[in-house]
Amino acid sequence: MKIVVLDGYTENPGDISWGPLEALGELTVYDRVSYEESPAIAEKLQGAAVAVTNKTPISRETIDKCTDLKAIAVLATGYNVVDYTYAKEKGIPVMNVPVYGTDNVSQFAVSLLLEVCSHIGHHSFTVHQGEWASNPDWCYWKSPMIEVSGKTAGIIGLGRIGVNTAKILRAMNVNVLAYDRSQHDAGRAVATYVELDELLAKSDFIFLHCPLFPETEGIINKANIAKMKDGVIIVNNSRGPLVVEQDLYEALESGKVYAAALDVVSTEPIKADNILLKAKNCIITPHISWATKEARERIMQTTADNVAAFQKGAPTNVVNA
Repeated sequence: MKIVVLDGYTENPGDISWGPLEALGELTVYDRVSYEESPAIAEKLQGAAVAVTNKTPISRETIDKCTDLKAIAVLATGYNVVDYTYAKEKGIPVMNVPVYGTDNVSQFAVSLLLEVCSHIGHHSFTVHQGEWASNPDWCYWKSPMIEVSGKTAGIIGLGRIGVNTAKILRAMNVNVLAYDRSQHDAGRAVATYVELDELLAKSDFIFLHCPLFPETEGIINKANIAKMKDGVIIVNNSRGPLVVEQDLYEALESGKVYAAALDVVSTEPIKADNILLKAKNCIITPHISWATKEARERIMQTTADNVAAFQKGAPTNVVNA
């Protein structure tokens, strides 16, 4: 069975093994093909029974051109890069990796908050630039330092990652509020469920851990920002389109939002003209919350397990059943 990986570099730049997939058939790995619709995608998939993708799109047109294609495996949880509805019509299962990085995404979310509050990276940079060695005082700080203990965090979306983030925050003596369309005992154990307006009004820090649905798209917008505390800090390492970027930019410039720490933006990779690149107090990292070696090894193994299950006639983690 021929298996083709369309954009393998992000999953594996060379520090983990393709062995789990190599054991299942004739494996061809391309570091990258295209992140936009392109004839090259179908060309690379000719003769492949299984396509493996992360962010390379697999469209209706590509599926029609790849007559040997029998299954699609996504090296991620999100699968909107695949026309999964059309794939279902063609009898092609689309399989994803539903759980692999709860701990490290939560770790990164809290790290983003702490970077805003403590400016560790920036201060280290100034020391290496010689500022401490030449400073007349015993110590210095370039920006206000913020103590998180005793503050209130609001988490929008209290699924696995939200619950895990809440546990970390509570260990730091942070009060946690949560807004979610569904409530459960695991959430109640670590947070107090409230309505969205109450969360916006009472939170010093707001974390976005919700999926991107029509009702959550643009949830951080001018109207909702107006309901927030002055000087709020916003953390988003969920999905970029949850934020109306122009509205956040204006709130950062005015000081209504003290700082934003983002691992995701509306269009990725980020466009050079993204307005948030010009914003005050805005940390942006390149969508790496998920990317620890341990998490990528779990992605690799789950993807291999998905392909192996498909080969046995009982595909798992099928999103278009």
